[in-house]
Parts: sequence; structure tokens; C-alpha cells
Amino acid sequence: MPTVVMVHGAFCGGWAFEHFRGPYEAAGWTVLTPDLPGRGVGRSAAGLSVSDYAASIVKLCESLSEAPVLLGHSLGGLICQLAARRVKARALVLLAPSAPWGIHGSTMEEAVTAFGVQLADPFWMGSVAPDRSLMRSHGLDRVPRAEQAAILDRLCPESGRAIREVLNWWLDPFMSTSVGAGVLPMPSLVIAGERDVVHPVYTVRQTAERIGATYAVMPGMSHWLIGEDGWETVAGATLDWLATQPLPVSA
Repeated sequence: MPTVVMVHGAFCGGWAFEHFRGPYEAAGWTVLTPDLPGRGVGRSAAGLSVSDYAASIVKLCESLSEAPVLLGHSLGGLICQLAARRVKARALVLLAPSAPWGIHGSTMEEAVTAFGVQLADPFWMGSVAPDRSLMRSHGLDRVPRAEQAAILDRLCPESGRAIREVLNWWLDPFMSTSVGAGVLPMPSLVIAGERDVVHPVYTVRQTAERIGATYAVMPGMSHWLIGEDGWETVAGATLDWLATQPLPVSA
């Protein structure tokens, strides 16, 4: 089976896929769950751009002996889109992905979040601590309370610059989150959670349309598609879809 590179979201590390990787490994896949830059003891994401994150995934993919499948959750889904323009991935699987440059949010919650982030300090070069209350009520709302605590304790500060590049893309003169014109050149699947308020279904659908991806909605699910109740169904759906793809080896 091919290799799949799973790319985590904001404030997280590769540990976020500790459950989700299991069905892939059971099916014979080689699973890589790298930490994005700035994670780990003594390290900081302050000042890093989404471009730096994408470059780290490109470098990893280029070090592999064969083209991998890229699978990303939330911010990791956007990083995978950016990397997909630079590496010949076999396929792309995006779970509740952050939207690329040019896609406007579809709900008031998204607008309020973007406005709040813009007012937060530090502006560009600092890091932003995770908001535990917000994570509980939005990102982890369908995760059991005890598991929420374990996840929250592992979160790390995120690059303020990267967050603003994503949420306030119209203020970024470098268009750091742009995935370019036209659909992406590999088979792509985009999945949204029906109850997700972080990246709502209509916004995620716009992302799918932008890159030319197959689009699906998981009924009753929220944002933490990789670990909330029902994650096994999400993993199964992605594996089933990948099984229908030819996944040719890229030159």
C-alpha cells in the first residue's frame, strides 16, 4: 500500500492522528504524522507562515521514494492544498479543511472569529495560545469531557501570523494561502462535519468546488473528525474512497 502523510491542524501536533491512523495501518498503509515547524520542547511557531508549514510538507514528500497520499485536518487541510501544487501527490483527502485564499466565510461565527483574531495581540510575529474554552465549545464539542482534557493539555501555541493569513487572507499582500488557479491535478476528497461551526459545511463546499474535489458531509459530526464520536466512520469513508482511485505512481 502507498504512504499517507497526515497533516495536523492549528495548535496541534502529529499526535492528533493517534486514533485516525489505526485503520490505515490495519489496512497496510505506511502512515507518517509529522509535526509542523515550531512544535516541541524549546521550539516556537512565532513568526512562521503557512508557506513555511507547506514547505516542510513538500520537503518530507520529496524525501520519500514514492508519491504519497496527503491527508489534512483543519489548517492541515489547507497546508495539503498548498503542498499539492508543488509535489505530485497520489491523492488528497481533506477533513474540515481551512479555506484557501479568496473564499469568504459563510457564517456570522466565522466573521466574528476573524475580527477577534485581527484585534488580538501580538499582531504578526508572536504566537497565540490556544483558547481552551473555545476549543471545548467548538472544535471538541463532540469529544467526551475526559478526552477533551487530554487533548487540551497537549495543545501548543500557534503562529499568530499563520492564523491571520488564514482567517484574514484579504489583508495578506503575499496571498500566502492561495492555491493558484484551476483545480488540483490529483483525485481529491473533501469532507465536512454537518455541525461544524469552525469550518461550516457551506464554506467547506466552496473549498471542494475551488479545487475540483469530491465533497461529502458527515451527518451529526462536528470539527474534530479525526477523533470525535464517529471518527471510525470518517476513516472508513476515506479508505473506501481511496480504494476507488487508481492512485498511479507519479513520475
